[in-house]
Amino acid sequence: MAFRIRRADYFYAAVNDRPEEADKLLSQLAELGINLLAFTAVPAGPMRTQFTIFPEDNAQMISAARNAGLELDGPHPALLVQGDDELGALASVHGKLQEAGVNVYASSGIADGQGGYGYIVYVRHEDFERAASALDL
Repeated sequence: MAFRIRRADYFYAAVNDRPEEADKLLSQLAELGINLLAFTAVPAGPMRTQFTIFPEDNAQMISAARNAGLELDGPHPALLVQGDDELGALASVHGKLQEAGVNVYASSGIADGQGGYGYIVYVRHEDFERAASALDL
């Protein structure tokens, strides 16, 4: 199973749970020239949503957020796995992490419909180096 892995730091932004908030944030990031590797939005309590933003360039993200007055929490380390969408692809990644004693506390993945997949793996900050080593990063 072929896959590649890289560090993908992320930032959190909490916003009011309203239809325009994701469009507003994503449009603002695009206007600031921020290229994203991944993005998620999940409920964070009554009437709040937490955006998780994975920029391609952390320094650019930090600078742009500061200049635009965006309040972000981060960066936090994660792993971005991309590869061939084959049966057992995610099991292979988790097996290597388990063998290294690394607990995955959250993850999100998607197949691209053209034979590939992307997978974000969240590990504790103190486990990141061990996880990266286990996956030959």
